[in-house]
Amino acid sequence: MLDFTPGEGDKVEVFGRLGVYEQRGDLQLIVESLRRAGQGALYEQFMRLKLKLQEQGLFDAARKRTAPPMPSGIGLVTSTGAAALHDVVTALRRRAPHIPVFLAPAAVQGAQAPAELVRALQSLYRLAEKGSVQVILLVRGGGSLEDLWAFNDEQLALTIVQSPVPIICGVGHETDFTIADFCADLRAPTPTAAAELAAQSRQEWLAQLQAAQERLASSATHRLDTAGQRLDRAAARLGRPLARMASQQLRLVRITHRLRQAVQTRWEKSVNGCNTIQDKLGHVVRARLDHCVRNIDRFELRLQLLDPRLVLQRGYALLSDTAGHAVTSVAQTHPGQPLRASLADGELDVTVTETKTAPN
Repeated sequence: MLDFTPGEGDKVEVFGRLGVYEQRGDLQLIVESLRRAGQGALYEQFMRLKLKLQEQGLFDAARKRTAPPMPSGIGLVTSTGAAALHDVVTALRRRAPHIPVFLAPAAVQGAQAPAELVRALQSLYRLAEKGSVQVILLVRGGGSLEDLWAFNDEQLALTIVQSPVPIICGVGHETDFTIADFCADLRAPTPTAAAELAAQSRQEWLAQLQAAQERLASSATHRLDTAGQRLDRAAARLGRPLARMASQQLRLVRITHRLRQAVQTRWEKSVNGCNTIQDKLGHVVRARLDHCVRNIDRFELRLQLLDPRLVLQRGYALLSDTAGHAVTSVAQTHPGQPLRASLADGELDVTVTETKTAPN
C-alpha cells in the first residue's frame, strides 16, 4: 500500500521481479513496492545517524530533564514565517500571558537551516545562563522527510544535548520523528502541544491558589477553636481554687458560729450554776474565748492568704503548658516550648527561649 499518489514526471524507486508473459513471450516487471526516489537513501542515512548518536548516549533517559512548572522566561526557536510561531504564541498567550517569550528566529528548512538553528539555540543558551530563560521550545510544522531533514543534523543534535535548560521539541505532526526529538528533554506531538508542556494554564494555578487559601482558612479556624477550648478549660481550672476557698470560708463561719454558741451556753450554765466561782471561771472562759476567736481570725487570714489572686497581684504568674498542666519546674520545659502565663488581670502566651536550673 502506497503512502503517496505517483504523478506524471515523478521520480520513483521500484522494487520487484522480472517475469515472462508466456502467451506473447514478453518480458515483464512485476512491481512489489514503490517509493519516492531519494527518500529511501535519506531514511537509511537517518537510521545510521540515529544508531551512532544512540551509542554515544545522546538519547539516554537518565539525562532527560522535566520542564519547570512555572518558568519565568521561555525561549522559542522557529521561523518567523512559520505557522508554528502563530500556534505557539497563541497557546502561550492563552495559558500564561504573564511569561515573557524570547524568540530566536532561524530557518527550519533548507541547506542553511541546521547552522541557523544551532546559532539560535546558542543565543538562547546565553540568556539561560543569565537566568532569563528556564525552558526552550524548538518547533516546526509538519512536512515530508525532506522538509524536516534540517532537524536530523548531527551538529544540531550535539547542540541540543548541551543545553543548560530543558528543551521541548515539537517538530512536525504526531507521526513525525526526527533526531532532534530523540535528543530533546521532552518531545511534543505538535508545536501547540510543546507550548502547553512549557507553561501550565494560569487558571490551574489560580484554582490551586484558591484551594490553598481555603485550606489555610479552615486550618486557622480549627486552631482558633482549639485555642478557645483550651482557654475555657484553663479558666475552669483557675476558678476551682476560688470556689474551694469560698466553701472553706463558709465552713469556717459555721464553725465559728457553733463555737460561740457553745461557749455562750456553757457560760450561761456556769453563771447560773456556779455563782460562787463566777469571777474565776469568768476570767478563764473569757481568756479561752478570746484565744479561740484569735485562732479563728488567724485561720481566716491564712485562708485569705491562700487566695491565688493575691499571689498574682504581687507580680507572680501561674504557668501552664498547652495541655493545661501546671508548670512548677524547669525540668518540665524545653527551649521553643509554648506556655500560658496567667496574671492578675489576664493571660499571656509565651515561648521558652532558654532554661536555667537554680544552684543548690
